[in-house]
Order: sequence, then structure tokens, then C-alpha cells
Amino acid sequence: MAIEKSWSGMRKYLEKEMLVDFLHGRVRYNCTTYPGMDGCHVFELFLDGKLFKQFSWETVNSYFIKNGIAKKPENMTIAEYWENFWNLLDQYPLQTRTEYTDDEFAKALNVYRNQEIQDSIYSENPIIKMFALLDRRTGKRTLEKLSDSILDEPEWIQRLYKFRVESGARQLL
Repeated sequence: MAIEKSWSGMRKYLEKEMLVDFLHGRVRYNCTTYPGMDGCHVFELFLDGKLFKQFSWETVNSYFIKNGIAKKPENMTIAEYWENFWNLLDQYPLQTRTEYTDDEFAKALNVYRNQEIQDSIYSENPIIKMFALLDRRTGKRTLEKLSDSILDEPEWIQRLYKFRVESGARQLL
């Protein structure tokens, strides 16, 4: 799935228009396309200059192999391997994984842009929740309400929540 507008426009939207003020310059989104990737992208989220999360087919593929869900494609053709990959994506929806494709990132960004912030912050989609946690419209009281339920989220969302809350507390000092 392609980003509806240019990536530079999407990045400006995420980093300048929607990002909470005290995180400007500390949060950066990146998009890389490599020749021969058939339109696939690698989306990345950086916090304080360090890579925090990648979104690509390869991160999901590595996740499946690392967790014993898929085998390395040594004894099968590339076509057989990727056919199995698509089946695995159907078997393991994004709410059950901790790695996500570039398509899932793009779809989540589209949903986030077109729904109320309250729907985004309570979304079951962790990527949508990621955008909402960094959003300027998500206030301190909303973050406090999430403090107990955040423990039910993937570990990377918990770390992002902690980053947001601690950054806000530092800003008040």
C-alpha cells in the first residue's frame, strides 16, 4: 500500500503538525526504498537519534524465523517461501505479533489520520496506538488513564509510553 501523499509531507505531518511540542527534534520518522524492492519500503521510528522500531517485510520475516514460525528458505523456491509468508501473515494478525510490515504501517497511518484521537489511543492496532501516544492531542490525563492497561500492550509500546510520560515530566521541571 502506498502512502497517500508524499513521504516528506507525511513526515512533516507526523513530526511537525501532530507531534507533542516537547518531543520536536527528539522523534524522527524515516522511509527508505531500495532499488529492486518492488515498491516495498522500510519505515523507521527514531527516538533521540536511535532506531526504536522498523516496519518492513524483512522485520516480519525475521520475526517469523526467530520465533520458529517459519523456516529459512533453504529447501524451497523463493515462490514457495513467499507463498508461505503470505499465509503466515493471515494466520498471525498484527495484534498477535511485535513486528509489522510497511503495508501495515501505511494502513495504520491512514486510519490514524482519519479518526478521532480517542479512537486511536484506544485502538487494538499497536501501530495506530504508537502514532496516538506521540500525538499532541493526547494529554497528561489520558496518559494517566492508560497507566494500568499499558501493561497489556507489547513491550515496545510500553517503552514508547514510558518515553512519552518521562519526556513530559522532564519538560515540567
